[in-house]
Amino acid sequence: MESASTSLFDILIWVGALISLVGFFGLVWCIVTVMRAKRANLSEDEMRAVLQKALPLNLAALFLSVIGLMMVVIGIMLG
Repeated sequence: MESASTSLFDILIWVGALISLVGFFGLVWCIVTVMRAKRANLSEDEMRAVLQKALPLNLAALFLSVIGLMMVVIGIMLG
């Protein structure tokens, strides 16, 4: 019979899922930001400024999603 206590791997899975979810919302925010800029028919320089602002945030969100998913997979495999 399993114990009711939470193991380290269960915590790793839930923390990884939370981190991955934060990364997912960051990716959605980047998509919405760029879509709004595209619909606004900005000039080339203004569009470039929006994209230069969104690109590092997009990469950071993607990194968070990948790290979170890796934590979930490790927690499942070792748990």
